[in-house]
Amino acid sequence: MFCIRGFAEKRTYYIHKLNPEVLLVNNKPTIALTGATGFLGSHLMASMLTSGYKIIILGRAAKNESLQERIFRLLKWFGVESMSEQINCIDTDLSQDNLGISTGEYSMLCSVVDSVIHCASDTCFSESKREKVMAANINNLKGILEFSKNAHVKFFHYISTAYVAGTGVSYCKETLSSAKTFTNVYEESKAAAENLISRFCDKNEIPLSIIRPSIVYGNSQTGRSLKFNALYFPVRSALSIRDIYLNDIMNNGGLKAAKNGIFIDKEGYLFLPLKIYLPYEGDINIIPVDYFVNTTVKIIENCSVNGIYHLTNPCRTTMKILVKYYEQLMKVRGVEIIYGPMPNDLLRNPAEELFDRFVEPYRPYLSDNREFDRTNAILITDNHHPPEFTYDIFKTCMEYAIKVNWGASIFE
Repeated sequence: MFCIRGFAEKRTYYIHKLNPEVLLVNNKPTIALTGATGFLGSHLMASMLTSGYKIIILGRAAKNESLQERIFRLLKWFGVESMSEQINCIDTDLSQDNLGISTGEYSMLCSVVDSVIHCASDTCFSESKREKVMAANINNLKGILEFSKNAHVKFFHYISTAYVAGTGVSYCKETLSSAKTFTNVYEESKAAAENLISRFCDKNEIPLSIIRPSIVYGNSQTGRSLKFNALYFPVRSALSIRDIYLNDIMNNGGLKAAKNGIFIDKEGYLFLPLKIYLPYEGDINIIPVDYFVNTTVKIIENCSVNGIYHLTNPCRTTMKILVKYYEQLMKVRGVEIIYGPMPNDLLRNPAEELFDRFVEPYRPYLSDNREFDRTNAILITDNHHPPEFTYDIFKTCMEYAIKVNWGASIFE
């Protein structure tokens, strides 16, 4: 089999041939997983390893790092490197016939895989990247779907997003999306992918689960995370702005800060006048990655028929709540949320202009009034719900993010 091991300070990687006898030594299914080097896929990989699964990673090298090296680095971060022999790493290309591997290896792979979890995707929101996003999220489906048919898999599990519901919808059902308008190209591509996968699986009698998380942040208990966008981005942006003016006050006489009405008050808080405009009052629907993993594994282990599952949070979290948490943790005052359109003739101070530029791609998710049907997810998980996003969770997550410099030093 393909396995990876690290010894002492020098990493050595042993790559052996795929061995069906090794993969079938226990009663756990063998899972083919794409996207294992991503945020959600890596967490699923680590959790399923600890549950005894054999996992075949279908992926590619990146920059100067082989697929095996990428996976081993993640296993170390999760503290499960001792389970590396349960991993098979196969360099594949989803856009190519036979996944870009030899006919013999492809046939061997088809003979041992029980189920597929397709987690790989391009999460870019930018319209300028449309062609790249569509290629990754739609065109590349052909290879993994054909493989699933040839392998006669018992289930195809697709990791999608709750936001395939599109815009202009108030209640989002656990059914395929028929939306015509979306917030960005990522949402559009995932909705199209769901429909394509569903038609293929229906035609080829492959059982299908579609798992739709909302915005996923780090571990609710430890704060650990491999990714720091979405929820983290407005906090990071506001923190960066705070630090610019704190540095000005501490090291440059505070002239720039004073000019914009920014000062340190008698209680040691930085008064930072920052008006954040949102189109209407709404929520930020967020779930922790530990809830995502636990619920997804339950779905994988318990679903027996086709199903769509919303992994969303019924507990309200708003930008006003986030601002309250931010001000408490970072010792800041003066941040204000205003619902409604921003006046065309409004003069924005430099801090507000900078914040607007930072968070623009995420603005639609900061005041979302859509409600998500969770019937299927509740039934299959015995009424298990994600935790309410409390100040303690916020503090734990943000302190970890700052500790690892928002991911820059995460593997050091």
